[in-house]
Amino acid sequence: MRDICLVRAPSNLGLRPLHPGHVPGTWRAPQALSEAGLIEALAAMRVVDLERPAYSIEQQPGTRLRNGPAIRRFNLDLAEIVASALGKSEFPLVIGGDCSILLGALAAARRSGAVALVHVDGHSDFRHPGNYDVDAALGSAAGMDLALATGRGEPLLTEWPGIAGPLVADETVVQIGERESRDADFAWSDINATAITRIDVFAAQELGAAGVLEKTRATLTRADCPYWLHLDVDVLDQTIMAAVDSPGSPGIDPDDLVAILSALAGDQRCIGMDMTIYDPDLDPDGDLAALLVSLLGRVLKQR
Repeated sequence: MRDICLVRAPSNLGLRPLHPGHVPGTWRAPQALSEAGLIEALAAMRVVDLERPAYSIEQQPGTRLRNGPAIRRFNLDLAEIVASALGKSEFPLVIGGDCSILLGALAAARRSGAVALVHVDGHSDFRHPGNYDVDAALGSAAGMDLALATGRGEPLLTEWPGIAGPLVADETVVQIGERESRDADFAWSDINATAITRIDVFAAQELGAAGVLEKTRATLTRADCPYWLHLDVDVLDQTIMAAVDSPGSPGIDPDDLVAILSALAGDQRCIGMDMTIYDPDLDPDGDLAALLVSLLGRVLKQR
């Protein structure tokens, strides 16, 4: 078994303010989850902290991405930490923060060659300049992480030192849990024309955990490379996990989610994992922090 290196990444840079003056609270997630017993539940051998970056609502020069330069700096720092953990044969678990932290994790993983991605999220996060008007509003990287990881978007967050091409190739990606793709007004329908393997929440409910794993493993076998595991907790139904910025229904059943994630995290091809979007500001009693600590403990117990 590989020792867990817990990386606490307190970023809210990729999220939009929900109302004037609002500062998203996801930056508090690593500390809130630690206070709820995360380190003990994981038996983490090492804990590494990144410094909280400053959040701004103002546009920065040369980019239409909210906090774009700061996101790049934060992810470059994160990549160094994750790369160090991988170099020690540890299992890095990156606790965010918002979904933009996926980019730094993948940038680290790609230093050793190709990497695949299992993207477990209630949204496909495939927003990019090809499917929205960049002049209408600033882009939020937390809703773009899969697009950016596959090379779609501003070079600021698609081009990384020492890495040629996108962080991950379409055909090596599995997206699990999207709940809006069957809506008539689905905003990112161009994902349908890609080679990304997609298992939306409705298909996941029909297939069950075993069926989801079978389909996911088929893609990973074809990819024939290590993979990274991304979890956005909004993949759970909003009646179970309301402490997120974009809750929704339906969601993947918690027991099915544990079965899927524990099998994927326990595979030796899985080199690391991140978890994102939990917002303690929306969980004043801490009950959902305890739920997530329990979930992660179950997922990684037999890794």
